[in-house]
Amino acid sequence: NLKAVVLGLGKSGFSTLDTLVELGVEAVAVGASADERLIDLAEVIGSRFIASDSPEVLDELGYAPDFAVVSPGFAPNHPLVMKLQERNIELLTDIDLAYRLRDKTEKVASWIVVTGTNGKTTTCELTAAMLSFDGLRAVTCGNIGNPILDAIRDPEGYDFLVVELSSFQLHYLGEISPLASAFLNLAEDHLDWHGDMQSYFAAKSKIYQGTQIAIVFNEQDPKTLEAAQQADVVEGCRAIAFSLFTPQKSAVGYVEDILVDRAFLENRAEQALEVATEAELSQIGPVSDQLRANVAAATALARAASVPPQSIRRALSGFRLSPHRNHPVAEVLGVLYVNDSKATNAHAADSSLSAYDSVVWIVGGLFK
Repeated sequence: NLKAVVLGLGKSGFSTLDTLVELGVEAVAVGASADERLIDLAEVIGSRFIASDSPEVLDELGYAPDFAVVSPGFAPNHPLVMKLQERNIELLTDIDLAYRLRDKTEKVASWIVVTGTNGKTTTCELTAAMLSFDGLRAVTCGNIGNPILDAIRDPEGYDFLVVELSSFQLHYLGEISPLASAFLNLAEDHLDWHGDMQSYFAAKSKIYQGTQIAIVFNEQDPKTLEAAQQADVVEGCRAIAFSLFTPQKSAVGYVEDILVDRAFLENRAEQALEVATEAELSQIGPVSDQLRANVAAATALARAASVPPQSIRRALSGFRLSPHRNHPVAEVLGVLYVNDSKATNAHAADSSLSAYDSVVWIVGGLFK
């Protein structure tokens, strides 16, 4: 019997609308435009779409909304967002809604959440693969392309949701309590949305709040350590580093060409668990620093969920990167051609280029 407005009708916006209607909420989606197919589907499920994102659209709803669900396309300074705040209407994301509905099935999933300027998707997919190879039902969702509310409503339920969170989603996010969380790295990006670097960092830092078992930070990135030191977590939660080098106690890293765990074993002061070799990592793709970092971070998250090293090793041997991520396309006359069009900022491009001794860079897109 509540009333809501959904800002944006993309994949996650429609998933939100569908969920709200299913729950008996009167909900309407608004936005400057939307895919005609999604507009038609909104009507099929008993809702509608209003093609406007001006503040005046609130007067066209026919009711005063109890809350609004905001998509990442709406920046904090968007006039409609500011009007909602002016009227003291609660702002949620689909992530907030999913967390409130996490007991919708008998099997209540634990959450693992990941953010960072680069490497989020690969780290999430690696973590989910490691969980799956241990016999657990896991799915990637959130900013990764699979709407989280679709995962929440799967009738079989999951053991784990591995949730990729963008800085946009984190900016609006309320309170959640994941089992483990990771902040991979920080570099300049999305400053047009956040306004400045400090606001971008503040949004990213929210990834750690309420974590139960382990917050995972990057030993080579001091900003992620700063966020970890300031984090408000559940009592007993540990800070675990991932590193490209020999790991200290309570860290996951590399001793020469071997990935080792010095965090999740009793005698971590004197011992380390061998997890995998770089030869095994090379089956995934060119072994760049970015890939090594992503594997180490995912290993830390999986170990926080009690996945044994042998399951992690098996997952690595069968793992393949998603398309457009440092993906070899063909070799012609001794020249290897690589598609890395997912490297959409300078930090990601630098990491990929460093994987090769000799490279010609064919580049296009927005000049970030």
